[in-house]
Amino acid sequence: MKTHQLGKTGPVVSTFGLGCMGMSDMYGPSDRAESLATFDAAVEQGMTLIDTGDFYGMGHNEMLIGEALKRHRREDLVLSVKTGALRDPAGGFLGYDSRPAALKNFIAYSLKRLGVDYIDIYRPSRLDPDVPIEDSIGAIAEMVQAGYVRHIGLSEVGAATIRRAAKVAPIVDLQIEYSLISRGIEAEILPTCRELGIGITAYGVLSRGLISGHWTKDSAAGSRDFRAMSPRFQGENLDANLALVEALRAVAEAKGATTAQTAIAWVASRGPDIVPLIGARRRDRLTEALGALKVSLTPADLAAIEAAVPKDAAAGERYAPAMMAHLDSER
Repeated sequence: MKTHQLGKTGPVVSTFGLGCMGMSDMYGPSDRAESLATFDAAVEQGMTLIDTGDFYGMGHNEMLIGEALKRHRREDLVLSVKTGALRDPAGGFLGYDSRPAALKNFIAYSLKRLGVDYIDIYRPSRLDPDVPIEDSIGAIAEMVQAGYVRHIGLSEVGAATIRRAAKVAPIVDLQIEYSLISRGIEAEILPTCRELGIGITAYGVLSRGLISGHWTKDSAAGSRDFRAMSPRFQGENLDANLALVEALRAVAEAKGATTAQTAIAWVASRGPDIVPLIGARRRDRLTEALGALKVSLTPADLAAIEAAVPKDAAAGERYAPAMMAHLDSER
């Protein structure tokens, strides 16, 4: 797998990164042994960027990765950790805390759960409305100086916040949703990042399975599955979005690729400064996703994809209203 630098000041990472959230949270039950085997397979295939969050499974994901890391060379991997989201015992979200003291507390627990001495990229998961971004980034910069963090990232913030953060300390990347049906970053956020030399780590490249080609009207989302409350998976919205998927499937089949591979390849085609995060928790899904590395999209292919899934064609917001309210990137 090819590698490149993440942003102008960041580490060298693989073309695709591994998103680990689904191994612990948000998409229903997962199999521990299969999750660990998927992690191993990803590393063996050359994936070096490993993405997690301290609130994924209320620490479970970090402990799982900590176990997986024992079988690999720590120095070969780039660990990206999101923080700040608050959970209750039932798994509900209570808001965000990015106060300097809280961030220093959170990283202490992350280091312990992961079993490492440092985290490569550390980032607030959302903008805390009660804490200036300068204070949060300043606190992480102190942890960089202390050796507990190597680089600073951002997540789901808008252009103005990105500029403010970048004045405090070097920012290596912005983690944000980006896919064929979530293209909001193209207007202002992506140009701002490129102006400042900040990379993009794109999550949701398959829109949580919606545009993978595997989701159908009969697919069931359990009560603890994010998709059970996602507007894009509901009623008429789902019908409209699956129609887009079928149009994309036709383009993919003509190309000799799967729908998922074509959707991932499209994100990768947006520029070498964009790293798609592959949210696989099973080896078969990982293998399919990595097949996108072999999909080369011509101008004619890109035009066909755009015709199949026009910009802003998705039905429904990408989060429920309560969660949309926390997205500085959508303001």
